[in-house]
Amino acid sequence: MRQLPLAFGPRPPQTFESYLARANAPAVAHLQSLQPPSPPVYLWGPAGSGKTHLLHALTLAAQERGERAGWFNAASPLPFEFDDTWSLIVIDEADALDAARQHGAFTLFIEAMSHGVQLVAAGRLPPVDLPVRDDLRTRLGWGPVFGLQPLTEAEARAALRREADRRGIFLSDEVMDYVLSRLSRDMKDLMGLLDRLDDFALAEQRQVTVPLLKLMLAEEGQGA
Repeated sequence: MRQLPLAFGPRPPQTFESYLARANAPAVAHLQSLQPPSPPVYLWGPAGSGKTHLLHALTLAAQERGERAGWFNAASPLPFEFDDTWSLIVIDEADALDAARQHGAFTLFIEAMSHGVQLVAAGRLPPVDLPVRDDLRTRLGWGPVFGLQPLTEAEARAALRREADRRGIFLSDEVMDYVLSRLSRDMKDLMGLLDRLDDFALAEQRQVTVPLLKLMLAEEGQGA
């Protein structure tokens, strides 16, 4: 009989400190030094490059200063309404906005510029390649644009090891090799995998090994 897993607390918040900057250090430094109202900032890069992490970090930093922020993405309900108490507006998944949300994002740009509110956006493509209306594409590329690089295998390994150590989970080199050679290196996916593996190992009352990982993935329909 499996033991029910215990909750060991929430995953740590996505902060600037928990982001492995490496090649993306210039983007992190710029975001940390923003003094609104500054020109809009746009982050782009593939999945796993940390775009959403940095947007969360920026929002959290503003909230810790007692400020308020508005967050919008491709799934946010319409209409996109501006709040004049915000000091920051974040638009994630800019490449996936439908026509109505593109209109909402354009309106937010106009409101942000007229009220001196900082705006930071992110998407998988650079502004010039975004499949959005021309006036929005132009505004997304107005200010500094940073192309983010995903973690290398060594960097992903270090991040996964650090989080496993924080949780008190021992990941052998064999387990790490299996994860990083066969599964996504997107940090969100890796952290989610670690969550599930932690619970599964406790439920099975077994150490984390490659056979245990394979068993979990097979039960999830992801047999590898």
